[in-house]
Amino acid sequence: MTPAAAIPLFLVSIGVMLAAAAVFAGRLDHIGLRLGLPETLLGLLTALAADAPELSSAVTALVENRHAVAVGVAVGASAFNLAAMLGLSAVVTARIRARHEALELEAFVGLWMIAVATAIAGGVLGGTTGIVLVGIVAVAYVALLAAGDRLVRLLHLGAGESRFVQRSFGEEHRRVQPLDSRREAVQLVLVLLAALGLIIVGSVGAVRAATSLGDRWSVPQTLVGAVVLGVLAALPNAWTGIRFGLQRRGSALMSETLNSNSINVAAGIALPAALGSLTSFSGLDVFGLAWLLGMTAVAVVLFGRPNGAGRPAGALLIVLYAVFVAIQVAARG
Repeated sequence: MTPAAAIPLFLVSIGVMLAAAAVFAGRLDHIGLRLGLPETLLGLLTALAADAPELSSAVTALVENRHAVAVGVAVGASAFNLAAMLGLSAVVTARIRARHEALELEAFVGLWMIAVATAIAGGVLGGTTGIVLVGIVAVAYVALLAAGDRLVRLLHLGAGESRFVQRSFGEEHRRVQPLDSRREAVQLVLVLLAALGLIIVGSVGAVRAATSLGDRWSVPQTLVGAVVLGVLAALPNAWTGIRFGLQRRGSALMSETLNSNSINVAAGIALPAALGSLTSFSGLDVFGLAWLLGMTAVAVVLFGRPNGAGRPAGALLIVLYAVFVAIQVAARG
């Protein structure tokens, strides 16, 4: 593909992908608020929606045997999420707070997923063992959120344990208004499906154009994935995350950020390794995952303080991401 064709295709594909992802995430959050879902569940649902460009870009790269691009997207987008969603939100709003019970739950799941992916990349764990470890925690986490307050009644927990479990779901929302009719529900589903289809189409075009330009201009595939596609595919997450920050919805922000990264490493690294699509990882891949694990731990410590995190903490995450990018460029320069 010539640059004259690849550049317009890349720009149009990115525009379509980001616009569709914004519609998808916005409609999903709107439905969740109307149903009165708690913040951590809203964060998970928003992450699933906004993660579509990242996942589809990584899958497209795997299908085209661009393994370095696929790993780069998963790791680069996750590192960018921490810098943009948490770091930039804290800088813009001056203070991000989340319920510490919700943060403890989200932090455990997020750190577990990245640690398992790092172990797989480093050869400590096999792909099959890794995906089993990922699946156990993911199923338990989703079941906990789905059960909600019913879990407290089912297990007959004490007052202290009940309070912790209830607060781990984040702030609750009053049920605003149920969907008016079956027709409205069908319309919303059709909009979500159409947006998802456009996201997939846009990601396929973006990956093909970006890799073609990278080949033409001798840009390493790792940089194409980690820096170019990783950032662009993560922009819907950044937009929804900053929106949560401006709305002072810290629990939803933390949930979306950590869940998005968990989905990236689980679906973009652990699952392909278990299926045999990813059979080897470079030293730079292992470094990127280890750096992501460290960034996540720093974010959890900073935002887990009683008063949350302010501008200095947000700036630190942005600096850590800048160092990540600089090392990626220097290693492949």
